[in-house]
Amino acid sequence: MKVYNLKRILVKEKQKWTGEGETLKLISWNVNGFRALQKKIDVTQWLNEINPDVVCFQETKLQPDQVDLTTPNYHQYWHSAERKGYSGTGILTREKPLNVTYGMGIEKHDHEGRLITAEYDQAYVLTVYTPNSQRGLKRLDYRLEWGSDFVHYLLRLDQNKPVIFCGDLNVAHQEIDLKNPRANMKNAGFTVQEREDFSKLLSSGFVDSFRYLYPNLEGAYSWWTYRNNARERNIGWRLDYFVVSKRLASKIKDSKILSDVFGSDHCPVELDIDI
Repeated sequence: MKVYNLKRILVKEKQKWTGEGETLKLISWNVNGFRALQKKIDVTQWLNEINPDVVCFQETKLQPDQVDLTTPNYHQYWHSAERKGYSGTGILTREKPLNVTYGMGIEKHDHEGRLITAEYDQAYVLTVYTPNSQRGLKRLDYRLEWGSDFVHYLLRLDQNKPVIFCGDLNVAHQEIDLKNPRANMKNAGFTVQEREDFSKLLSSGFVDSFRYLYPNLEGAYSWWTYRNNARERNIGWRLDYFVVSKRLASKIKDSKILSDVFGSDHCPVELDIDI
């Protein structure tokens, strides 16, 4: 079957979105193992080609001493899980942040390398890898506890300056955000509890940038199982997001799903925003 060309649709739909100011390009990508990604693509060449201001990684699966990446144009920040080969996040940024923190400052949440916060003059930028509820929903209670504490953490930041956070949030928010919603109602990532958790986050003062611009666009997915040619058939889920403080919504220039970029079971997502 023909590969679904989401990028072409996005180019058509974004014509009406205009704005003024300095546009920043931010990329988020769950790489499903950074060292594995480096065996599939030349990461430095990819950075040179897309030329982002900030790149946020999730599921890096490496320790700090395993990072082998030279980026003269970017500052690097990595947060590793205590358990080797598991979870982990990273940020590459052209502008050196005013401050960088790791985790939420909550001991029970800060052992898996799931969060980095970079503070800039105009905003906070966060890379986030939300816990998966896992098969049989055996980690659903912890997943919801993590989500509740994360909202409180965001609100504390948002009181100081606007927030932009991105990453694999491990939830398809609405039925439009996955191919087979009815078959997945009781599966991790699409339970009523997880979807309501994300709704509460948004209602506390944040905007899903992609749905802000493209509320009715179907077939827009960022993750596909490796089984059954799911990516070629576009049987996927939208799990990767850029979410911004509501007061930044009018500054969003575009929010893209880069489905033509390979190297992981997730594809990158992009936010273009005027700051």
